[in-house]
Amino acid sequence: MQIEPFEIAIPDRDIDDLRERIRATRWAPGTPSPAWQQGADPAWLRELATYWAEHFDWREAERKLNRQAQFMTDIGGQRVHFVHRRGEGLSPYPLVITHGWPGSFFEFHALLDQLCDPAAFGADPADAFDVVVPSLPGFAFSPAPAQPGTSAFQVADLWVSLMRGLGYERFGAQGGDLGAGVSIALAARHPQAVDGIHLNFLPSSYEPAIGAARQPLTPDEEKFLRDKAEWAALEGGYAHMHSTKPQTAAASLNDSPVGLAAWIGEKFRAWSDCDGDVERVFSKDELLTNISLYWLTQSIGSSMQMYWENRLQPMRFIDGQRVVPPVGYAHFPKELSHPPRSWLERTFDVTQWTDMPSGGHFAAMEKPGLLATEIRQFFRPLREKRG
Repeated sequence: MQIEPFEIAIPDRDIDDLRERIRATRWAPGTPSPAWQQGADPAWLRELATYWAEHFDWREAERKLNRQAQFMTDIGGQRVHFVHRRGEGLSPYPLVITHGWPGSFFEFHALLDQLCDPAAFGADPADAFDVVVPSLPGFAFSPAPAQPGTSAFQVADLWVSLMRGLGYERFGAQGGDLGAGVSIALAARHPQAVDGIHLNFLPSSYEPAIGAARQPLTPDEEKFLRDKAEWAALEGGYAHMHSTKPQTAAASLNDSPVGLAAWIGEKFRAWSDCDGDVERVFSKDELLTNISLYWLTQSIGSSMQMYWENRLQPMRFIDGQRVVPPVGYAHFPKELSHPPRSWLERTFDVTQWTDMPSGGHFAAMEKPGLLATEIRQFFRPLREKRG
């Protein structure tokens, strides 16, 4: 596998075009509804857009992104962009971390510091990791797949090839959102390569085997399924659009930076532990670095494609099927859904479960220290088992 160093270098004309488009926005008329009740608040969106056009420094963001060692490779015809940061320690443990939507590899910059150099944060240097953070196909600098069929299961196959190409025959996996689905697929399809997986989200398409040989639903599980259905009805319109008509949404979001900022920014507010004030958790620069990655790579449409593919290949397990590698789960209080432990234990060997004190869907950005502690703790016995 040939690996090439990669550095982000967006042309000046693309940055100039972005600013011109923002300044030429035709703003939608407001409605007599409270702020955020019907989606992105127009006042907040105008403020963010003005900052994006007049004050946000993409070149500075680019310099910070390029501080992480990035690479490109080809795996069976699929180009993959990834960050590869080696740990500070005698025997760093290999870990692949997968992002989701509307995130990117940028989500993990603070977490990488914690995982790769634990001693700098007062933790045990023996807990250091070699971390690989690939960009999902169709996200940021990983081109969209040329052929249909790339769901979480096929991405898991790509990641195994990537890790082996980097010299890691066995490794751990971590993820939330779409990355949780990829991590589960890694454990289910490649138990010979994956020591264990750590999750901070359970994919909505996950269904354990519930048949005659299984226990009936518990009251907590029944409540979870009711809550899940209610959330999907009230908050899941974006996912239904992504998984049924992604190209319709892409036509407008790829043309309007303000539309893109509304589509993504509203999720960062709704899904984080911010008490309604998104900038209490994420700075404008952080929000716009992530949004700009979607805009400058024109990847919003291709990023939606994985929703389509995952709908066609949902994460459902047959009666009696078990995933062999152990699973750790960090349950953040402001996450989108709250599965009971028993729901996971129908399929997985859950060896670590922690109810976190704070944090939401973007745990690696919101609470990198808390998440790093959980990841270190989960993989410590697996690291020791490997010797």
